[in-house]
Amino acid sequence: MNELLTQLGIDWRLLLSQAANFLILLFVLRFFAYGPVMKMLRDRRMKIEGGLENAKEADLRLLEANEMMKEKLKEAEQASLAMLRETEVKSKELEARLLETTHEKEAAILENAEEIIRGKAEEARQKMRSEAVELVRAALIRAVEMDPKAVDEALIRVAVGAGTGEDKAKKTK
Repeated sequence: MNELLTQLGIDWRLLLSQAANFLILLFVLRFFAYGPVMKMLRDRRMKIEGGLENAKEADLRLLEANEMMKEKLKEAEQASLAMLRETEVKSKELEARLLETTHEKEAAILENAEEIIRGKAEEARQKMRSEAVELVRAALIRAVEMDPKAVDEALIRVAVGAGTGEDKAKKTK
């Protein structure tokens, strides 16, 4: 076998020393290069897996936050609708109170106007009576100045009764 190795040009001592150098180099590279590179790859893989898990967790939290936001919006919408209904009821009550107050003021104004009208009517009646009395007086004075035979007694009674209302009472009896 020694001959075969020499014919092939292989020196067994050189081969053995190269094998020993290769094993030493393999051990040194494995210890100083391969180990740290593999550790770095493992750490990177773990970071990536952790990032993916965190992303999934963040997605879940985002979905939960969206659901909470939708619930809060629903609650706010319901609260605003309740406020609108309450405001509508209060406005109707206020409208009814204002309408009632307006009717009361209107009735008071009408009553006041009726009292003023009654007072004015009474003043007009008093004035008319005083003027009627003056007219009857003037007519009687003229009638007295006339010939007494020409004046009819019935006309005098009517003239005197219209001023005092006595003639009307006699006619109704």
